[in-house]
Amino acid sequence: MTPVILLNCLESFVKEKTSGIKLQVRVTNSTQEDKTREALVYKMGLPGKDEKIQRIPYILMQVISGKDDIQGQGMKQSICQIRMVVAVYAENDSQGGYDVLNVLLRIRSELEKTGVIGGYFALQDPLEYIVYPDNTAPYYFGEMMTNWSMPVIVREVQKTWQ
Repeated sequence: MTPVILLNCLESFVKEKTSGIKLQVRVTNSTQEDKTREALVYKMGLPGKDEKIQRIPYILMQVISGKDDIQGQGMKQSICQIRMVVAVYAENDSQGGYDVLNVLLRIRSELEKTGVIGGYFALQDPLEYIVYPDNTAPYYFGEMMTNWSMPVIVREVQKTWQ
């Protein structure tokens, strides 16, 4: 359950820290609707399998892996890896890559400044990010991989065997 709580905390954090970043939206009808908005934030997947392009701009957060292990001196640790995908639309190539980088760097700097999310989840090194160099215009993508230490689950029943 702990990675679910971490994901919920990150969703709130990312929404708050990226609010105010207005990104281009592809207008598909002839009405005069707003051509910019903040990125929508999703957990684990996008709603509707055929809506990946229509949802842009978005930030998608996914739990990639988790590991419970014993580190030095017999201390137990719990680690979770979260991937954040940023997708934007832009009418020119330089703006698209720049917008992806801007969102990634905003999240990165805010995570690094804060260090702990939800009072229990500590950001661990390495924190990696990439702006995809692929030619997918007018859509642009990047991602960030983050690692988190989490509270260790304590066994309620003690071992009675050796």
